[in-house]
Amino acid sequence: MDSIGERIKFLRKEFLNKTQKDFGSQIGLKPNSVSDIESGKNNPTEQTIKAICREFNVSYTWLTEGVEPIQEPLDSDSMTQIDDIMTGENEFAKNLFREFAKLDDAEWKMLEKLIKSIAEKKE
Repeated sequence: MDSIGERIKFLRKEFLNKTQKDFGSQIGLKPNSVSDIESGKNNPTEQTIKAICREFNVSYTWLTEGVEPIQEPLDSDSMTQIDDIMTGENEFAKNLFREFAKLDDAEWKMLEKLIKSIAEKKE
C-alpha cells in the first residue's frame, strides 16, 4: 500500500468492513468522493484525513505515511471520562465535545488565543 488512497481503501474494506456509503457518511463524504480518493483521482483534504483518524481511531502517521501501527492506543482514563460525558445528561458538555471534534488546526489556534486572553484578563 503505497498511496494514502490505497490505505484508506484497505482501512474501509479490510479493517472496518464498511461500504463507501457507510464510511463516507461517518466522515462527511459522499460515496463517489470516497471512490475518487481510493482510486487516486483525488487526494483527501487535511480535514478528511483528521476526520478518518478521529472517527476510526487511526494513526495519522499510518494514514499519511504508512508507518505502523494502524490504530493509536487509547488512553483508557480519558476515554472513560469522555464516555461518561457523552452518555450523561449534560447536553451542553456533549455539544461542546462534538464541536471541538470538528475544529481544524487554525480554529484550535484561534481558540487557544481566546483562552489565553481570558486567562490574562482574570489575572
